[in-house]
Order: sequence, then structure tokens, then C-alpha cells
Amino acid sequence: MRVVRLASEIDFDGWRRAARRLRAEGAAPETVIWTVERDLFEAAPAEAPAPIAGAFTVPPAFVELARSVVLHRSGERFALLYRLLWRLEREPRLIDNPADPDVARARDMAKAVGRAIHKMHAFVRFRLVQSDPETYAAWFEPAHRVTEAAAPFFARRFTSMNWTIMTPDACVAWDGQTLQVSEGADPADAPSEDAQEELWRTYYASIFNPARLNEKMMRQEMPKRYWRNLPEARLIPQLIETAQERAAAMVAASPSPPPDRVLKAAMRQARDGSYNGDVPTSLDQVAAAVQVCRRCDLWRDATQGVPGQGAAHAPLMFVGEQPGDQEDLAGLPFVGPAGQVFDEALAAAGVPRGKTYVTNAVKHFKHEPRGKRRIHKTPDRGEVTACRWWLDAERRLVRPRVIVALGATAAHAVTGKATLIGANRGRALQLPDQAQAVVTYHPSFLLRLPDADARERARAEFVKDLRLAGELAKLID
Repeated sequence: MRVVRLASEIDFDGWRRAARRLRAEGAAPETVIWTVERDLFEAAPAEAPAPIAGAFTVPPAFVELARSVVLHRSGERFALLYRLLWRLEREPRLIDNPADPDVARARDMAKAVGRAIHKMHAFVRFRLVQSDPETYAAWFEPAHRVTEAAAPFFARRFTSMNWTIMTPDACVAWDGQTLQVSEGADPADAPSEDAQEELWRTYYASIFNPARLNEKMMRQEMPKRYWRNLPEARLIPQLIETAQERAAAMVAASPSPPPDRVLKAAMRQARDGSYNGDVPTSLDQVAAAVQVCRRCDLWRDATQGVPGQGAAHAPLMFVGEQPGDQEDLAGLPFVGPAGQVFDEALAAAGVPRGKTYVTNAVKHFKHEPRGKRRIHKTPDRGEVTACRWWLDAERRLVRPRVIVALGATAAHAVTGKATLIGANRGRALQLPDQAQAVVTYHPSFLLRLPDADARERARAEFVKDLRLAGELAKLID
């Protein structure tokens, strides 16, 4: 048996050197034992590169996969990767076969690592530990060894702040210039609660929208294993318990009436449903006028019109298809299940929703009754065209640099023509008003995908598109 001793639990370079040598020597996977014996931060002795006889090229996808798998906590990861490498010479298309048990296992590990990085980005909470200079620290327990892989995100996000993130595997510190890595810490070293915690809990409670609550999805996205390190976690059980009651109160409450001056202007414009009167000069006027819009018949079965919401001069605008059932009741865009997916994807992409404007191509909910439920129906071209008057008004008033069309209906409304999502997503399209458009999936598309792998891939693509839009709009670096 051959025993390979690696320098650390995440020693990808050491594994690669050893694997290349073993493969060249013809060492079968079952004859190799992989182990980690040195300290995490002890430098491995330099090794002179050995000549590789009969070397072969592996696909870049395998190297990328291996870099992620090495961060998994499974003790079989190094052996699994070597087994895949051993097979690649005779099966060069092996990585493209998701049905292969080894490939499937490696992909599952890589996905778990990706989720762990995402959770770390989302759930690290800094606490003030020193006032002069102002320094922050956080304790986190990642599901896999992703501390170093996740650290550059925090360096970009909190560039001007001195901070340390402590985990059982490793600690990373940022001094405004460089990232430094040191050995892991003990839970006893975790920073204690600071004065900002109560402010954070107050903020979290105020932004928690009971109409958006999907408890199953929330627990999936925010597993309880992370709650002990989240200051807002102590509020979650009570917020869940009272969500249904609070949502019912929101629905029962009368909407805030617009100012009389705005409402009268809207009513003047509603003559014969043609809106040939004065063009709205503010988003308040648009919101009021949507309530009396008769440009198509969708108003007849809807509870209310749902105008856009967000920053008045946002550099980034999102356009969906139409309000859903919960949006129709609440009078706000993207507050239902699709809205929750949208919010989570925005957070993963690093795009602050508060600095964006969110609206729909059609402002009234089109549906058909099915028992006690109201089932969504896609607006037809005439309805989209009739409602484009309002979308154009919002675009003219907000003047965004970038408009993201969520789904095919929104893409048609934004570009004025049929625009295929698959053929156009992932790049910027120039619009006549000098804004740029990005087309991507509607969040409800992700909810409808039955296959978990397909849903994960689509979600990653969706987050990537949102990040592209945020970068184009200069909302993120």
C-alpha cells in the first residue's frame, strides 16, 4: 500500500502533485491511502517536480470540481478524486456523465461546499470588539472547510473595516489591505453580544414581512444549525408563530389612500380608459392612477392594482410579469413565494433591494378560480401592450441605468419584441433609451422545476444574472 501524507485538510496542491505522480507510476486507487498528518498551517517541504511519463490532459471541469470537493468534510474526498483521475484516461468524457456514481458523489460534495460558502456569506454576523481602532469579529461554524474560500467576499464587502472571522477550522483577518489566515479558534473565543445587537433585532423584526413567509423554504435556506450564532434567531419562533395573524391583519387593513390632489389627477386621466390626459409626473401619480386604470379588463377580477415599489431614482429596475395572489392582496410587488426566492437571490448576488425599483409588466392579477384558489394565468400580448404605458411611465420617472426583465413576458415588455431567455441571458442588451437590459428567469420558474439538480443550476444562473445587473448598475463592485 502507498500512504500519501498531505499538509492540511484542504491541501489541493499537495493532492494534485501526489496524484499526478501516482498516476504516472500506475498506482491503482485501491492501493493508495490518503491521510493528513501535519498541522494546518505548517509549510509542506518543497518537492522537486518529478518527470511524468505518459501524462495525459484532464478537462478543466475536473480541476474545478476537485478544488471544491477538497473543501468537503468527507474522509473519502481525496480517494474519490484520485479514482476519478485514474478513470479519466480511459473515459475522457467521464465528468460529463452525471449518472456515474463517482461523478454524482463528487458533484454532490461540490454542491454542498457551494451551499456552505453561500451560508457563510449570508449568516456571518460581526460584533464590535474594539473601539480604537474600530475592529469587529465574528464566530461561525461552517458545514465544510470553506473559511478561506469565503473570505474574499468579506474583503470586497467590508473593505474599509478591520475584521476577523473565527471558525473551528481557520481564522481569517482583514486589516484593510490584506487577508491573513491563522489556525482555528475555540468556541470560547467567540465575541460576546455588543450594543448593536438589539438594533439589529429591531431592524430584522421591522423588515420581516409575514405575507412572504414560507416556513419550509425559510428553514431550508436558514437551517437551525446556524441560529445559535444569529442575533435575530431569538425572534424567529415568535415571528413565525404570529405570521398568519399579522398577514391577515395586513390584508384586512384598508390601503392608505393617495392624496386628494393625486387621486383627482388620476381620475381625470382615466377618461374612457384611454389615459390621453396629462402624463404622470411622479411615481405617486402612477401608483394612484394604476388603481383607476381601465386600459384592459384585468381590473375587473383583481383586488387592486399593484404599482412598482422602490427607490425613486434607482439605478437598477426589476420588471416581473404580473402580481400574484399575495401581491394582489397586499398591493405590493414580489411579496409571495416568488418574492422570497427573489429576495434570497438578491442577497446571494450582493444586490441591495432597497436601492432598486421593482415592478411588473402588468399591474393587475390575471387568474382563474380553481376551488378556493386563484390560479395564475399568463397575460396575453394585448394586455401587456395596454399596460406598457405604465411601465414606460415608471421607466421615464426612475431613469434606471439597467433594467432586468424577469421572464419572457417581462422581456417582451421591456424590449418591445419577443426575446428568448436562454439565448440572451448572461449579457447586457442595449435599449433605445440608453439603458441596458439583462434578461433572466422569473423567480417562479425556479419554484416550478421538479428536479433538484436543475433547480440548483437555474438558481446559480439566476444569481449570476442578478450580480451582472448589479455590477452594470454600479451597485456592487
